[in-house]
Amino acid sequence: MKPGSTRFSRYASSALVLLSVAAAAAAGRSQEANPAPAPRANELTLAGLRPGRDTLAIAQHRYGSKGIANVSDGTKQWLDPCTGHAIMLELAPNGVIQSVTISAIASEAGACTGRRGDLLHEDQWQTGHGLHLGDTEDHVTDIYGDPGSSGPSVKGKHELELLYYAFDWAGSDVPQVMEVFCARDSGRVMEITLAYASL
Repeated sequence: MKPGSTRFSRYASSALVLLSVAAAAAAGRSQEANPAPAPRANELTLAGLRPGRDTLAIAQHRYGSKGIANVSDGTKQWLDPCTGHAIMLELAPNGVIQSVTISAIASEAGACTGRRGDLLHEDQWQTGHGLHLGDTEDHVTDIYGDPGSSGPSVKGKHELELLYYAFDWAGSDVPQVMEVFCARDSGRVMEITLAYASL
């Protein structure tokens, strides 16, 4: 072997190592500049009911016909007067549920007489992915990712933060919108609405 060839071989090896390090660093910078998108999750059910598919009859079978009230044309509500918690349904003329809302701010508590309304099965008041009233705002984004939009909102005396999710990317046969209202002071979930059509 010629005397200069070992030296060249060492230089070539060093150059290859440096190129590999530089390539790895560039790949790392590229991933930082373009991070992988956060996983998205859409939602199908709220309180065991699927907007756009289930009917008032299915809701009544689950929560009973006793205690249901007409809030307005096409809107029904079950209310626990002991807690002020409520389930509200918006219905199409054919009785198909268009939206489901579970709320801790629907009405003021305190009109309680006798036992609590345990027949409302509040243990079932959750989304299909397990989001409950009282969960934290961080838990919402852990499940569903960052909302499409967010901003302040007021309902009665409650100052809230609205997290708005659009699920049109999941197809037209699933609920399209979810709104989550969190208390501004505590960050806790106060109300969730899941709707088949745009709100």
